[in-house]
Amino acid sequence: MDEKKFVQENVKRLLLKEYIRRFSESAGFGGLDVQRTPMGTRIVLQVEKPGLIIGKKGSKIKDLTDLMTSKFGIENPQIEVKDDPNPNLNANIMAKKLAVALESGWHFRRAAHSTLKRILDSGAKGAQIIISGKLGGDRAKREKITAGKIKYSGKPKELVRVGYAVAKTKPGIIGVTVKILPPNAKLPDEIGIVEPKEEVENEGTQSETTENNEQ
Repeated sequence: MDEKKFVQENVKRLLLKEYIRRFSESAGFGGLDVQRTPMGTRIVLQVEKPGLIIGKKGSKIKDLTDLMTSKFGIENPQIEVKDDPNPNLNANIMAKKLAVALESGWHFRRAAHSTLKRILDSGAKGAQIIISGKLGGDRAKREKITAGKIKYSGKPKELVRVGYAVAKTKPGIIGVTVKILPPNAKLPDEIGIVEPKEEVENEGTQSETTENNEQ
């Protein structure tokens, strides 16, 4: 019974995330965090343009809150909308922007390299863009462009931010995946050397004390 309830909760959370993703698509969906608290369910929504989600006098956010209760059965939902200080380092936002560029008629390589440059210029340690679908031919193919550092396994893989989007073009559906290694990611092979300033000062003080005693 517990396992069945656990599966149902995860399915509900996935459906909720997909619905909010579509709801906030025009505002630049950047991520979603759902937390259970004693007061209810706290939903933190990160977007590029919070004003489009909140609406005039909070009308849209109120409608979304009411829908969370009626459609998904969430008790006392508390929705918090945050703007992303640097959307160029948000994998979801950049994946969506790349998908929009493809839908506008940009060549996939030009759009991918332009997106990659924006990410790296914002300070990312590395980025990878994967585009799959009909990219100019009758047969579907997969294009991968990587710059900088990207980790694929182990603990460092958890530091990589991953975003997905779909571009609906005339030839067909194109899937977009963006991976970003943020500037503050601490990798195991990065070692910093700090000079022992305090020890040098202490040694100098001890030398002065010794000289005074000898005099």
